[in-house]
Amino acid sequence: MNNTANEKEIEALVSRIISDYDGNKNIDETDYFDKPDKAEVIELVNNMFRIIYPGYFKDRSHKIYNPKSSFTVTAEDVFYHLKKQIYRALDYRKENPLTDEERDAESYRATKIFFEKIPTIREYLETDLIAAYDGDPAAECYEEIILAYPGLMAITVYRMAHELYVLNIPVLPRLMTEYAHSETGIDIHPGATIGKYFCIDHGTGIVVGETSIIGNNVKVYQGVTIGALSTRGGQKLAGKKRHPTIGDNVTIYAGASILGGDTVIGENAIIGGNTFITCSIAANTRVNIRNLEMEYRSSDKTVKTEELSQGEAWYYMI
Repeated sequence: MNNTANEKEIEALVSRIISDYDGNKNIDETDYFDKPDKAEVIELVNNMFRIIYPGYFKDRSHKIYNPKSSFTVTAEDVFYHLKKQIYRALDYRKENPLTDEERDAESYRATKIFFEKIPTIREYLETDLIAAYDGDPAAECYEEIILAYPGLMAITVYRMAHELYVLNIPVLPRLMTEYAHSETGIDIHPGATIGKYFCIDHGTGIVVGETSIIGNNVKVYQGVTIGALSTRGGQKLAGKKRHPTIGDNVTIYAGASILGGDTVIGENAIIGGNTFITCSIAANTRVNIRNLEMEYRSSDKTVKTEELSQGEAWYYMI
């Protein structure tokens, strides 16, 4: 087949794909100029880290002689691009559509409020940093946690995204937390409410649902799910309390699943690893599982079993 024939065949294939955009599918939209830009949102998040942790994440695009001048440039750049992304995201609000002028005014107002919240965000993150250090004997210094720990990264992005969620900005908060999810394996919905001194240890596989409420001084290990009992109701469940409430000073060990909007974990409770909880737990209670059996098979087909101190859920007061 000669080049001319190849070109015609390729043109026909491309034309067929383009004509498919004219259907009635939700994925047919081709105007990408008025939608949030995922790549720009990721860049925004990274620049926000330079504002939150000014001495840790350097802007390598230019030489820095005066750090405060650099911070000013970064902050102004973030303000401009955040406002632009909020403006685009506002088109997806479920309420009555806004005019361009109203969107411009609302995007400026929301960006201004977000910037006013940055000192509060940093206040909470300082407590999260302290909790991570105090709770991890392997941590050598605060700097190691800020630069290397995925848990603090996920919490940082969540705390920024949560402020935009509270301002009723659609799409953008989820883009931010899903970026953190892809980087860390930790999935915290921006709608969750989380108190101070929140500590994530290791972190991979953690899920925190949208309507979760988590108190102060809570520590969560890898593989924990704070989720809904069922989402089979789909959009009918939107806006309803679907996820648990976790009280102050609770520790949740690896692999535990705590489910349901009516589930409340009382303060000072300790939730053991691999437990599956769908009912409320009283304060000052320890929850473990017991009576599992481990089996060993040797090469001579000898079978040995050992009862473990885990299995069915059991509870006792601390």
